[in-house]
Amino acid sequence: MRITLSVIKADVGGYVGHSGVHPQLVETIKEFVQEEVKKGILIDASVLVCGDDTAIVMTHTHGVDSEIVHGIAWRAFEKATEVAKKLKLYGAGQDLLSTAFSGNVKGMGPGVAEMEFEERPSEPVIVFFADKTAPSAWNLPLYEMFADPMVCAGLVIDPKMHDGFTFEVLDTYTGKAVKLSTPSELYELLALIGTVERYAIRSVWRNNDGEIAAVASTQRLSLIAGKYVGKDDPVMVVRAQAGFPAVGEILEPFARPWIVEGWMRGSHNGPLMPVSFKNATPTRFDGPPRVIAAGYQIAEGKLIGPRDLFDDPAFDKAREQAQLMADMLRRQGIFEPHRLPSEEMEYTTLPKILKKLEERFYELEAPRKAVEDPVEKHDID
Repeated sequence: MRITLSVIKADVGGYVGHSGVHPQLVETIKEFVQEEVKKGILIDASVLVCGDDTAIVMTHTHGVDSEIVHGIAWRAFEKATEVAKKLKLYGAGQDLLSTAFSGNVKGMGPGVAEMEFEERPSEPVIVFFADKTAPSAWNLPLYEMFADPMVCAGLVIDPKMHDGFTFEVLDTYTGKAVKLSTPSELYELLALIGTVERYAIRSVWRNNDGEIAAVASTQRLSLIAGKYVGKDDPVMVVRAQAGFPAVGEILEPFARPWIVEGWMRGSHNGPLMPVSFKNATPTRFDGPPRVIAAGYQIAEGKLIGPRDLFDDPAFDKAREQAQLMADMLRRQGIFEPHRLPSEEMEYTTLPKILKKLEERFYELEAPRKAVEDPVEKHDID
């Protein structure tokens, strides 16, 4: 059976502040999408919450970028926005950057991760959902899941994975993408995805048969809106087992927290903390950034789950380490490297402050001359 799995998320109102989603919003979205299931337009639907964001997980046969499916998600978020406004929730309708649906939610605010595939005899998938961070948060774990044999033993043990995987990398500033095949182009891949403020992995494909393995949302709200309207809070879908990494290999990167951009006002670096569904409510300095993992078995398009995969004491150490990392970064206060560098502050409220002070700056020293790029002049040793 060929199906499409679509995950579409949005922030349509925070409760309280940016810490959570009000139960009435969740219920409104659930009721709306379940009506579409009853009509037979969707095969199945599930709703997830992380921080102040809600994600709709849908299975259907309409393919990727379907106007029907995207329209369902948009109208569900509109209904929830109406409730959020009545309750005076914070940032009601924040991610709905347009007043009218135009056939596809991409470029309109909500984050989207979709894939189409032939359902296998057993089809386990994991939906990752993060809050208070950006799409590039997935760069490191996707690399480790699909290209690092020290994390994914299947790259060595499973002959179906020996040909490696191809990564589609998006330049979020230009909208252009490039495909890089691993292991042969591993270093080129790392050269790009290590630049997290610009490059984000969009999808991963198995080399031996071109089968889709993973897909991530790569929408950046600030670049769409031209100003700071909240962090992007990305979603990601990863297929598991039988020629793909095992569930445990997919989860393993999250056992060691790493630093991502986002956190308070989308302007700080912080550790990505793996948490259970019930603890996906960031409050300390509006954080730290956190991520949930929802496991599903797909059976004839039906979503069996979700199973809360980070609700496991095996991730307690990761949570403790994330807290320690948070303490160290918070000690920096408003100073870098806790606060993002100036290039990443362009779409925050900082430019308004610089504009206010613009006429008060005066010349004290001669401007620095541009330094020639040493790479162009000399070979690297």
